[in-house]
Amino acid sequence: MRVRFGAFVLDRASRQLLKDDAPRPLEPKAYELLDLLIRRRPAAVSKEEIRDGVWPKTFVSESTLSSLISQVRSALENGEGRGFVRTVHGFGYAFDAETTEDMPRLPPETVTGYIEWEGRVLRVGEGQNTIGRDDHVAVRIDVAGVSRLHARITAAGGRFTLEDLGSKNGTYLREKRLEAPAALEDGDAIGLGQTRLVFRCKPARETHTEG
Repeated sequence: MRVRFGAFVLDRASRQLLKDDAPRPLEPKAYELLDLLIRRRPAAVSKEEIRDGVWPKTFVSESTLSSLISQVRSALENGEGRGFVRTVHGFGYAFDAETTEDMPRLPPETVTGYIEWEGRVLRVGEGQNTIGRDDHVAVRIDVAGVSRLHARITAAGGRFTLEDLGSKNGTYLREKRLEAPAALEDGDAIGLGQTRLVFRCKPARETHTEG
C-alpha cells in the first residue's frame, strides 16, 4: 500500500519514503515511527505508545525519541515551510496532513485475521496491532488485569505473530506464557492475564468483522 500526502509517498511494500518518486533518507526506526503516526492519524500518539511500538521492551531516553522525530521532520522537509509532524505538548506527536491511499487489488485468497472476545469480532489489520486498555490501541480490551499496552499482533502477508509488550500479568498462547514472539494459527487461544480471546484467520472474502 502507498500513502500519499503533499509531494510525498510512504511505500509500505518497500518500506521507503519517496518525494517526487525519489527516495528520502530514513533509518528503519524513523520509518516505523512515521508509519505509526500515519496509521493513527488524525489522533495524537503518546510518547509511551511510540516507545512501545518502535522500541518494544527497550528503555529509550527522551532525547532518543526527540532525535528520531527530528530525523522524520528532516526527511519530510518540503521547502514550503510546512511540517507534517505536530508536537502535542505534554503528550506526544500527531501526523498533520491529508492523505490518500493507493489500495492494491487483493487476490481472492488474501488472509485476514481477527479476535473473538465476548461475542465481538475485532479486526486485525495489516501491520502492527497493539492490544490493551488504552483508548487508542488497535484492539481495545477494557478489562481489569489487561495492561494499557498489553500485547501486539503483527500481520504481514497473511502471516500473524503475537508478542507481549512487557505486560504486568503476561500474555499466553495455547496456555503457555510468551517469552518471545510466536506465530499465530487459526483457533489459537490467547490469554491477556486472566482474559481469554480466540484468534481466527480466514480468506478475506469469508470474514465479517466489527470494530
